[in-house]
Amino acid sequence: MKKVSYLLGAFLLLGSMSAKAQLIDEKDVTVTMDLQPVLQLDMTTSDQIEFVFDEINEYYTGITRYGATILKVSSTVSWDLYAVGRSTGTNGPEFWDQHIDYGDNNPNAVPDLPLSLLELRQNQTNNGAGAAAGTFADYSQPFSVAGAPSAGNSLYVNGGTNTPPTTNDKYIGGHAGTSGTAGQDFLPGGSYLTETGTTSDYYYSIDYRIMPGLPAVFPNAADADGATFEDIVTVNGAGTYAEPGVYTMYVQYILLEDQ
Repeated sequence: MKKVSYLLGAFLLLGSMSAKAQLIDEKDVTVTMDLQPVLQLDMTTSDQIEFVFDEINEYYTGITRYGATILKVSSTVSWDLYAVGRSTGTNGPEFWDQHIDYGDNNPNAVPDLPLSLLELRQNQTNNGAGAAAGTFADYSQPFSVAGAPSAGNSLYVNGGTNTPPTTNDKYIGGHAGTSGTAGQDFLPGGSYLTETGTTSDYYYSIDYRIMPGLPAVFPNAADADGATFEDIVTVNGAGTYAEPGVYTMYVQYILLEDQ
């Protein structure tokens, strides 16, 4: 009996030691996250926006294309948005391309029409234009009436370069300048997908207008800050006017990270 009791005690002791032992094997894996900045501009518009002037009243009051372009912004970073007028440079980088000449032989009829004669109007004020220094921070002001020339909506032109507008020029959203030095001069990251509605900072409806005037001198053509008019008479001299014909140009919308 003594021998049996001894063996049973030894077995219980080994079982207790096994229960207290712990074996651990650990492996780690590194997870890397790369947050790339994303700027996305969605545009809905016709392939070609036409202005055909074949009535006298159209020359005088102009033709307006309402809501012809819709711009929708999505961005993970602070951003600026602007428009710039461009052409292929057939008549020079700041002028429309002439494709058809209707044969006006008067020497005062000139084919060099400034790109800035195209007027834009955005549906709401630029809420990121805190550093704007010019007369017009954006294209939100109403189109001027006939006979009262205004540079408030004339398109920004940079002579075929990649130079963005300055603090004196117009932006659609955000603006030039160092963030925070003169108020908010940018719009923060966000998206039209979450900021719903047609009055958010991520959704813009753009109207276009061309008003030749009588005679056709395009009185509202001006540099982007409105300091200098660029109508036909100012650029080419008294008595000059636009030569009848077919002209084309294009508007480039640029969304960029605020600097």
